[in-house]
Amino acid sequence: MTERQEQAASDAVLTRIGQSVLLHHAGDREEARLRLLDLWHEIGEDGDPLHRCTLAHYMADTQDDPADELAWDLRALSAAEELRDDRLAGHEGAPAARALYPSLHLDLAADYARLGRAEAARSHLRRARAAADTLPEDSYGDGVRAAIQRLELRLGEGGGPGEPGGPPRQRS
Repeated sequence: MTERQEQAASDAVLTRIGQSVLLHHAGDREEARLRLLDLWHEIGEDGDPLHRCTLAHYMADTQDDPADELAWDLRALSAAEELRDDRLAGHEGAPAARALYPSLHLDLAADYARLGRAEAARSHLRRARAAADTLPEDSYGDGVRAAIQRLELRLGEGGGPGEPGGPPRQRS
């Protein structure tokens, strides 16, 4: 009984994160940021790593300042490093912990590139590329791989033909 209650509470947190993300995607970036920040204070710095990783990952997208975005993406990576696959197994549709790394490192690479820190950007981009083999062969995996390629071209890492793309994140 207690385990089911914990799972329901956990799902409620993920649902609230998802609702905030929907607000952001609908164009209400400020309200999304405020809701995510309130939820961050509720779950705390020592809360469930899955919640912290997910929340920080999306909180980064709502930031106006690239340095703030970097800080949130670093929090997401830190929380991901605490995750174990058995923690994710209880969440339908959740990837294996290692499958989070390509996107997390890609986000950090893009953050560092926006801040003019090319070497740090290239370092995280290499980590994203190295971890990309964990991505599923689906639209999500294809999207992350394509974003890695676009950023490689922008940073001169890919060396192949093609047009440089925009940043891997869609910002509103």
